[in-house]
Formats: sequence, C-alpha cells, structure tokens
Amino acid sequence: MNSPAAPPTAGPLRAAGLALVRALKAVVWWFNSILGGNDYQRYVQHRRLHHPGCEIPSERDYWRDRHDAATKNPGNRCC
Repeated sequence: MNSPAAPPTAGPLRAAGLALVRALKAVVWWFNSILGGNDYQRYVQHRRLHHPGCEIPSERDYWRDRHDAATKNPGNRCC
C-alpha cells in the first residue's frame, strides 16, 4: 500500500522548472512593457485617478489617437 517514491531529482527539477517559468514570464512582461502593451491600462488608471469625471475612450480610440499623435509629431521616435 505504499505509493512509489518520487525520484530524488524531482525536487531540484521542479525548482528549476519553476525558476524557468518565472524567468520566461519576466521576459514576456519586459517585452510587453517595452512595446507598450500596458499603456492603455496605465492610461485608464491615470484618467480614473486624476480626471474622475471625464469619459474614458475605448482602447481602439486610445490607440488610434496615439498613432495619429505619433504621425503628427515624428520627433519622438527613432525612425
């Protein structure tokens, strides 16, 4: 009635796997932040905190306005 024992390397392998998953999540978060993936959420938080009575544009409108502004003012990008 004894269950088979886990191999002695199960603990270190599990820890290494969890560390790898954490590292991959951190890399994905970093790239997402660099590419602007969190910008709309931060914008909404800012609007709610500093402009509570104002309407919050949809995410689609936010990105459209942001790209229009970048097109009108190309000095804030590298190319």
